[in-house]
Amino acid sequence: MPSPTIRPLRPDERAAWDPLWQGYLAFYGATVAPEVTDLTFARLHDPAEPMHALVAEQDGTVTGLVHYIFHRSTWTAGPYCYLQDLFTAPAARGQGVGRALIEAVYAAARGAGASRVYWLTQEANVTARALYDTLADRPGFIQYRKVF
Repeated sequence: MPSPTIRPLRPDERAAWDPLWQGYLAFYGATVAPEVTDLTFARLHDPAEPMHALVAEQDGTVTGLVHYIFHRSTWTAGPYCYLQDLFTAPAARGQGVGRALIEAVYAAARGAGASRVYWLTQEANVTARALYDTLADRPGFIQYRKVF
């Protein structure tokens, strides 16, 4: 496959986005209610929301997605950028899709005046971590979580 083209997700691409979103959720063993998926897709296209989506396209097929969110910080004047979801279709893995999507988020974050991009992944996600280790620093923080 050729190098991916990275571009914003369009409102008419729900059918291309859904399988990638469901693949991402399945990878993490997660489920999201259909109404939350509907809301997420709507938020990704609402200019009043701080949520954004980019996709990778190769030969006319959407092969990857990334969702990112801008938020304020008490430590900087500008925003931080949280890269929330990143997924590449299995057939497109190893072709630079993930790297291109992350670098596109970096560019968007710089353009928005963000001072950092950060994300989380599971410790066992060794394939993705091998890529992430080439693109960012791992600061050593531990996440704590209380789910309601």
